[in-house]
Amino acid sequence: MLTVNAYAATSATEPLVPTTIERRDVGPNDVLIDIKFAGICHSDIHTARGDWGPASYPLVPGHEIAGIVSEVGPAVTRHAVGDRVGVGCMVNSCRECVNCLKGEEQFCVQGNIGTYGVVDSDGTVTQGGYSTHVVVTEDFVVRIPEGLELDVAAPLLCAGITTFSPLNHWGAGPGKKVAIVGLGGLGHVGVKIAPAMGAEVTVLSQSLKKQEDGLRLGADHYFATNDESTFEQLAGSFDLILNTVSAKIDLNAYLSLLAVDGAMVNVGAPAEPLSLNVFSLIGGRRSFAGSLIGGIRETQEMLDFCAEHKLGAEIEVIPAGKINEAYERVLASDVRYRFVIDTSTLV
Repeated sequence: MLTVNAYAATSATEPLVPTTIERRDVGPNDVLIDIKFAGICHSDIHTARGDWGPASYPLVPGHEIAGIVSEVGPAVTRHAVGDRVGVGCMVNSCRECVNCLKGEEQFCVQGNIGTYGVVDSDGTVTQGGYSTHVVVTEDFVVRIPEGLELDVAAPLLCAGITTFSPLNHWGAGPGKKVAIVGLGGLGHVGVKIAPAMGAEVTVLSQSLKKQEDGLRLGADHYFATNDESTFEQLAGSFDLILNTVSAKIDLNAYLSLLAVDGAMVNVGAPAEPLSLNVFSLIGGRRSFAGSLIGGIRETQEMLDFCAEHKLGAEIEVIPAGKINEAYERVLASDVRYRFVIDTSTLV
């Protein structure tokens, strides 16, 4: 066993604190990663604070991991010592069900094994990237291309694939009009990826305070949703709406912005249920759907795409001692647009 430094939540109400955790010995198919950077996702806060159900404490969050391979098991063929690699929201799955065999491990019939807070196949509880090292089976480790710096690549392991996958699946590309709802940790990455795919992109945000950022990041248009005329002006405009916010919104109003056969896809995960009038769908043969991260193969595709187009997250790098402050700033929407922990400060 390897003892490593980490930051952990000890309860749903207490701040995260420095600690040490045990990582398993490197097995035949395992990769030991020297973590360099770990992104802070809103999901980390929800999980650490028990918003999505009881958590197992102590809990080390973090599923946006970028680092360097420092050891490999004797059967490993995909990675070598010195490789630049990443780990996202999953570290295992059954590998045998119909979805896993299709490369859609996120939809594993038995449930994918999350990077933290989930019982793994060996009976231990997984611990995440707010730590100096992690041991992961090689099948769930992806390569970070040389064109991407590790710090800006880290958030792509969650925010990148969470937006890339639905944009890819629903065919964002030349001739398509795409709206991104929300310009936050998820939305700002989607605003970079969608135009690189060739789509015409509009940001729909509560106000115009981030308009300059949205246009700089790649959006063609920017509208405020607190202005009722926005919904009148843009009615029936979009082929695809990607909703990245984790708050309750008026679905019927947003669905009215879809063209015939358009789709609205939720990747934000509000704690409370959303409701809609079915006539909002029937009226234009519209679809309302959801999307969950992406499989390992598609995650690699996303990283290669981002490297090719020189796309990385907009980040603020922080020392580990500022994790709790960063949590509060995320909740206050006071970050442009993703915090990334420099794990060398985990001492």
